[in-house]
Amino acid sequence: MSALPPVPQPIGIFDQFIARQPETLVLKEKVLSLSGDSFSIKLTNGSPLFQVEGKVMSISGRKTVRAMDGTHLFDICKEHFHLHTTYAVLDPNDNKIMEVKSTLAFFGSKAHGTFTSKNGKQEKLTMTGNFFDTYADITDESQGGLIVARIDRKLLSGKDIFFGQQTYALMVAPGVDMALMAALCICMDEKNNDK
Repeated sequence: MSALPPVPQPIGIFDQFIARQPETLVLKEKVLSLSGDSFSIKLTNGSPLFQVEGKVMSISGRKTVRAMDGTHLFDICKEHFHLHTTYAVLDPNDNKIMEVKSTLAFFGSKAHGTFTSKNGKQEKLTMTGNFFDTYADITDESQGGLIVARIDRKLLSGKDIFFGQQTYALMVAPGVDMALMAALCICMDEKNNDK
């Protein structure tokens, strides 16, 4: 896959995680994690970027996302009592900073992530994937449907089959918040696990 071009206007909330160049993140669930679904998120060169910890006894499937220095960035949890599957991304004070809501799609899957960028602009990103949720493009409609990130679930390996482990490659365009794109990828994985 070729690298994604830079976006004309930066997209995101966490300035320290805005991609400065094309980046590919690897999201990999831990095998036999005792804390529920947990991911380590690294760059392709192996440098760790985020740690995602699942909560064992959480009805909402709450996941805590931390920077590698331990800073609590946000939590992701499923909201109940919605017609379509909906996830909330909450800051450490439980204020909603992004909502990810799936919508009906005749072929494949579709979800919208809405949030307010640091510059105060309302953002709406659309995540469109194939039927088996092995591939998805994240586009910014306000910038002409520009692809800002791409998710690709690697083909199943032996560990994937025996342990239910998933591995995703997440390509992020320069100028886009890697933490928020990782949140969208985690929401896609959670929805996929609910099926």
